[in-house]
Amino acid sequence: MDQRISFITVAVADVAASRSFYVDGLGWTPEMEADGVLMIRVGEHVILSLWDRTEFEEEVGRIAVADGVAPFTLAHNVATREEVDSVLDLARSLGCEASAAEERVWGGYTGYFADPDGVRWEIAYNPGPVGQTVLP
Repeated sequence: MDQRISFITVAVADVAASRSFYVDGLGWTPEMEADGVLMIRVGEHVILSLWDRTEFEEEVGRIAVADGVAPFTLAHNVATREEVDSVLDLARSLGCEASAAEERVWGGYTGYFADPDGVRWEIAYNPGPVGQTVLP
């Protein structure tokens, strides 16, 4: 098996609300839209698939629900600390819960926001070699 991820699929409560957030709010371009699903190319070979929660459960299985945040984040690296603050400000302007960015012990600067379904996005300035390889 090749070492890669092709799709990141997130079960969402309301595809229209997710579209409003990602397309209308963040300005991202849909790759494909159909009943119950919105797909957005987020990398050269990676699609973010936002899928109606009910349809997700019918195909994949019952979604576990618990208090707290999901045990994963989606990360968006930027080239400067100022860009971190700018993206977090944009998220706040769209009504998102967003943390203040902080200097991290590993040398980066990061903050988080939650999309309409509570999925946490890390916005990161990562000056290390791995962080620099994922910038456009």
